[in-house]
Amino acid sequence: MKMVTHLFTDAGRTWRQAAKVNSRGSLIYKALMEEMNGPLGGIMAAQIQRNAQYIKDVPADIARQMTEHIMSQSMQGLRHTDIAKNLQQLFPHMTDVKANLIARTETAKTATALTQSRCELHGIPWYRWRTSEDSRVRDSHRIMDKVLVAWDDPPSPEELSKEKDVGHYHAGCIWNCRCYAEPLIDLDFIQWPCQVYLNGSLRKMSRKQFEHLMPIRNVG
Repeated sequence: MKMVTHLFTDAGRTWRQAAKVNSRGSLIYKALMEEMNGPLGGIMAAQIQRNAQYIKDVPADIARQMTEHIMSQSMQGLRHTDIAKNLQQLFPHMTDVKANLIARTETAKTATALTQSRCELHGIPWYRWRTSEDSRVRDSHRIMDKVLVAWDDPPSPEELSKEKDVGHYHAGCIWNCRCYAEPLIDLDFIQWPCQVYLNGSLRKMSRKQFEHLMPIRNVG
């Protein structure tokens, strides 16, 4: 699960590279493809198509081709730098900077889409926003680190940090973002009290307070 939910990104490793130490790369890829052939595949495909809508400076059909291509290559374990090179071969007019920005951003979005699709499929409505916890983390995302977020209520980190609002989105779903979504599968994994994003603001809640949200969001 960790290898295919973006946890190795900041160290410059993909799940395939991480798997080389025990020769499990092909096994992980096969399992992932089997998973994609089921209900998960349809959910994720819809999310990838939605991602294409946010690539505003190319025609819609080209944006869809790009996101589908990036999703396919991400699933094969390619790094965003390699995907960027492939994008330039497919779309020769694209500059190095643009290809890298799109590849990096859409690869992260693919990872988040995979996590969200799995969560939707298995009834996990909350995740914990995780940053890379280094000096390169943008200020608006630093305040989101370890915050609990509901999949049906994406935050606007910039609005929360009093910066220019660029819209609501999940971890990993904006340009050059290295954050990732950690599914909330057990409340024992959380250090309480914890920050929770709810109704447009951050609130520190105890476990008992958060549990009151469970009937609303059906958290197990």
